[in-house]
Amino acid sequence: MTVRPSLYEYAGGDAAFLALARAHHQRCLDDPELNHPFSHEGQHPQHVERLAAYWAEVMGGPSTYSQECGDQSGLQHMHSGNGDITDLGRRFVECFVLAADDADLPDDAEFRAVLRDYMVWAVADVLAYSPVGAAVPAGLPMPHWSWDGLVEGTQQDA
Repeated sequence: MTVRPSLYEYAGGDAAFLALARAHHQRCLDDPELNHPFSHEGQHPQHVERLAAYWAEVMGGPSTYSQECGDQSGLQHMHSGNGDITDLGRRFVECFVLAADDADLPDDAEFRAVLRDYMVWAVADVLAYSPVGAAVPAGLPMPHWSWDGLVEGTQQDA
């Protein structure tokens, strides 16, 4: 019986997720609505590299993000309290899907569908904490995503 590679391995590892993060960030900068949150001065100087490490870890790669950047609660806290940003979420997903092409990720329909499903879930998870004054609980587990979707026990249902 053949063991299926993780999404991280199938995508091409760290280099693939760095290319995806760079392409996604550029698409967000080029989007008239997403430009503002992606171009502000307070953004971490290694935002793209941190984003790549986060996505890589979620997709079955090394725990670089958790070890070097923080936990899921910290990530949620960074994105919380912005008010209703539902339309930005939709645009964010669209940029992500298009960035997979820009980054030359495998053009496999099932793989691309899994990536899109992840990002739809991730945006909904972030939006759960978007109301002004939303409290992000400490100790949120890092989500992990597989070919079958969210791995049970790694994150709350969005």
